[in-house]
Amino acid sequence: MLTAEQNDRISRVGPGSPGGNLLRRYWQPAALVEELETNRPVKAVTLMGEDLVLFKDEAGDYGLIHRHCCHRGADLSYGRLEDGGLRCPFHGWLFDVNGTCLEQPAEPAGSTFKDKVRQPSYPCIARNGVVFTYMGPGDPPAFPEFDCFVAPDAYTFAFKGFWDCNWLQAMEVGVDPAHASFLHRFFEDESDEDYGLQFRGRVDGGEPLTKLLRENECPELKIENTDYGLRLFALRDVDDTQRHIRVTNCLFPNTIVIPMNDDMTFAQWHVPIDDVRSWWVTIFWGFREEVDKQKMRDDRLQTYTLPDYKPRVNRDNNYGFDADEQKNLTYTGMGMDINVHDQWAVESQGRIQDRTIEHLGSTDKGVTAYRKMLMSAIDAVERGEEPPMVLKNGDAGKYRGPISIDTVGTQAAWESEWISHDRKRRGESPWASDPS
Repeated sequence: MLTAEQNDRISRVGPGSPGGNLLRRYWQPAALVEELETNRPVKAVTLMGEDLVLFKDEAGDYGLIHRHCCHRGADLSYGRLEDGGLRCPFHGWLFDVNGTCLEQPAEPAGSTFKDKVRQPSYPCIARNGVVFTYMGPGDPPAFPEFDCFVAPDAYTFAFKGFWDCNWLQAMEVGVDPAHASFLHRFFEDESDEDYGLQFRGRVDGGEPLTKLLRENECPELKIENTDYGLRLFALRDVDDTQRHIRVTNCLFPNTIVIPMNDDMTFAQWHVPIDDVRSWWVTIFWGFREEVDKQKMRDDRLQTYTLPDYKPRVNRDNNYGFDADEQKNLTYTGMGMDINVHDQWAVESQGRIQDRTIEHLGSTDKGVTAYRKMLMSAIDAVERGEEPPMVLKNGDAGKYRGPISIDTVGTQAAWESEWISHDRKRRGESPWASDPS
């Protein structure tokens, strides 16, 4: 368990907070590209407690500026998108994507006052359906070249969803591999469901994964510290000779990389809106097959609404809980969508989890390792040092992959076989390279 002070340090993210100062050192998702694919590409967003406006100018460049005009504080989310920037309707001040004031039409001719003011702004870059921003001090770090960013557009799909809780408990469910045997347990192995198939496939084409998870409640967990964060192994014996190997990753500071199946993987950022609300923002990618973007979008719109990206099933309707279903069909009684299971697990802890009353066990070794890394990085920032995974110019390709896979190997040689299985998959891919 943590002290109340420690809990605040790692969970709260507002300007000037220790945890917020750390997260601002990294590129963070600001919105989906599709959110600005409208006749008026201007959107109010809140990130880490800051009220901002994201817009796309006529040249196709993205800008993220403070929401309230530096003149008299009017709301720029109602601004006019014109003349190379966003114009405040109050007095006509015009700002470009960098926050430069281009015009002050009500000022006298020849005035240089516009050169003396600037709307606070953050740089943006778009990658595979997501607009990222850097909200920290100085120049932004190099943008990494992980699989999710280098995969061709046709092989990727991006989406997001709202969770009504602090970002950290949402992140911690992703570094907890043991929960799948319980939270995502199904009592029937066959399903016609398309959605939530992450735990509905078959082990190497044979035994249903649902059966393996039910019958192996206590996986062997191994955690490795890596240059990019953490690599997590969940190992379950299939029989006397074979072992199921599930490899997931934590990309520090707030991203998890998890396999959907043998071909598809996803990276998911847990992005603070403020201290008590968060987004999950996900890029899915396939290695061998192009992604059916429309089908994936339609699948997710079964459970999320637009334009707010909020879950249809939530605490207001008890997460769809059904006692008969819990008795006969699913462990939670909350439907077939594993995202709902995760949502309940993290939201039910409270909007900010009280970690002073928890008791971590051996299955929580991923959570423990992640918290230690998070605390150490926060301390480093306070000492004026660089935290991990802040890439210098020229280091964009330093970290690749990372390998995340759900496969089967032998008990004797699983430690090398998961790597060879990934190499085979990449060898069959029209775009993926070997990250090792």
